[in-house]
Amino acid sequence: MFSEKNIPKWQREIDSFKGIKSTFIIEGNINDIYPKFVKKDNEYEINGFVDLNNILYTLFNEAAYDLLFCDPINGFYNPIISTGLKDLVDEFSAGKVRYSVCDNLLLRQSIKTDSSVALSEIIKNAVIGSRGKTAEENRKPVAVVINLASRYINSPGNLEQEEKDMFLNLLYAALNSTRINKQRNTMVLVVEKTNDLPAWFYLNNPNVKIITIPNPDRNVREIYINSNYEEFNTEDGELLRIKENFIDITDGLKSLELRSLQELCIKNNIEARDIADAVSLYKYGIKENPWNSIGKSRIVAAKDKILQRVKGQDYAVEKALDVIKRAVSGLSGLQHSSNTSKPRGILFLAGPTGTGKTELAKSLAEVLFGDERSCIRFDMSEYQQPHSDQKLLGAPPGYVGYEAGGQLTNAIKEKPFSILLFDEIEKAHPSILDKFLQILEDGRMTDGQGNTVYFSEAIIIFTSNLGIYKTVKDGDQAAVRIPVVSMDDSYDIIKARVSQGIKDYFLGLGRPELLNRIGNNIIVFNYIQEEAARQIVRSQVEKVIRNVMEQKKIEVVVPEETYEGYFYPAACSSRDNGGRGIGNMVEERFINPLSRYICDNDIAEGDRLVITMDEERDGISITRG
Repeated sequence: MFSEKNIPKWQREIDSFKGIKSTFIIEGNINDIYPKFVKKDNEYEINGFVDLNNILYTLFNEAAYDLLFCDPINGFYNPIISTGLKDLVDEFSAGKVRYSVCDNLLLRQSIKTDSSVALSEIIKNAVIGSRGKTAEENRKPVAVVINLASRYINSPGNLEQEEKDMFLNLLYAALNSTRINKQRNTMVLVVEKTNDLPAWFYLNNPNVKIITIPNPDRNVREIYINSNYEEFNTEDGELLRIKENFIDITDGLKSLELRSLQELCIKNNIEARDIADAVSLYKYGIKENPWNSIGKSRIVAAKDKILQRVKGQDYAVEKALDVIKRAVSGLSGLQHSSNTSKPRGILFLAGPTGTGKTELAKSLAEVLFGDERSCIRFDMSEYQQPHSDQKLLGAPPGYVGYEAGGQLTNAIKEKPFSILLFDEIEKAHPSILDKFLQILEDGRMTDGQGNTVYFSEAIIIFTSNLGIYKTVKDGDQAAVRIPVVSMDDSYDIIKARVSQGIKDYFLGLGRPELLNRIGNNIIVFNYIQEEAARQIVRSQVEKVIRNVMEQKKIEVVVPEETYEGYFYPAACSSRDNGGRGIGNMVEERFINPLSRYICDNDIAEGDRLVITMDEERDGISITRG
């Protein structure tokens, strides 16, 4: 048995205001099924999960209302009982509105008018009429439920004359509703969003009450499971023993989706104890969660593998792997709540340019998923404009690009198990940062097409150069960027100043809550030190040597003294721009002269080239050998 507090708030609101308000606009999760509460003594019991029509019929029928339902497809009907439908339409048409009675496969009977204006005339008469021709003992208030109400019009801001006439009739009815037996005649307009209706219909209209139906909360999901656990593949109440986990992992799903999940379990013989696999199958289309197949040995070996690609950032790699280990073990975010819908992991990689932030993200993707292409990169400098969030998440209906969807939402639908890399996040328009609040907290987002996409199996990585420079005014009041840190600073100083710069940035934007979502997952990279510079240049030179051998079958030899006397000093003097600066040096001082020599000297497959240092020209010398 249940108490009144278990009844969803929106149902209690309708129950409280019926008979008082002349008009309800119901928006939100309108196409779902909902628990139907039946009062028994001073408590309530559940009589199944039913659609919105059934809930509205029950709520108004309890107050002795006559009900009419209508929509643009069927005209007038009653989905619960068909008796008395024609009598009501006869009464409210008053012989002045033409209509036809139709057989209906789903509804048994429906009544259609010649136009939407004629339909609104009947609704207006029902709401403003006193039903004086009905015997007093049979006189009841009337409720008219208008389903798909926004589909009577093309554009709420640009109504055609017939559409305007229809909603003028409805507005007149809302303003002049009659009371019968102390209860006000009522209209209920059911829409996906209130602003799908003409604004002048509901703005500053005290007769209108807007009701929003949310997705099922924890209470409703628990009621559904308790009411339907016997229909899952379960033995001896096994589902009830693990229902806390079930409630958590189904956060964000509608009740109809819970029913589909139930059918999926039966069809695929998924037992209750494996309900997480069923949720993965439902959300992502796969039965086996790739996170569960990441072996311990792969994680143990990850550090050495990553350090082969990310040089001189041992602390950053160690800290990042802590987050990855939490993600693989499924322990992310457990200190906050049992809600497991958050992303698997969050990293904010900060520090000087060219120090390996992007390379670390790609390395993690290769370690976790066997392919660095599972790191999906978004250059946030492409999203600087005010409406660029539509490019990322999808344009709303009626806007250019709606059919294409959003770049981010399309990517996560295609690869839900991946690393999402948002490069240089500070370059994005601040409105985009607001979208990340929901992604980081709830692990899901609704795209422009109204589809829910899930981020709960992804790792989200931001990179940033915040805190490296600050902007000040010079003597002419022009903005000038000056460095806050330098290569001569200790790592502790760099870490403290960069962390403070990140904090100041988000506080300056008025978004401290985004900083809270990131938490202690900010990892500051150090400048490339001399030993790391030597490792980087050697790695890059050896990669060139391998590629020349594989592609041209030409052997290139670099003696140790050439590294010591030429490449290492050149790399150490190119550290200002990090690994990228060292790469530019390798291209200019090694690849370019090597390619010139091969072309100018007719070097062919099987030849051997030796690279030595040319001290006079401060360059390299290449000879056959």
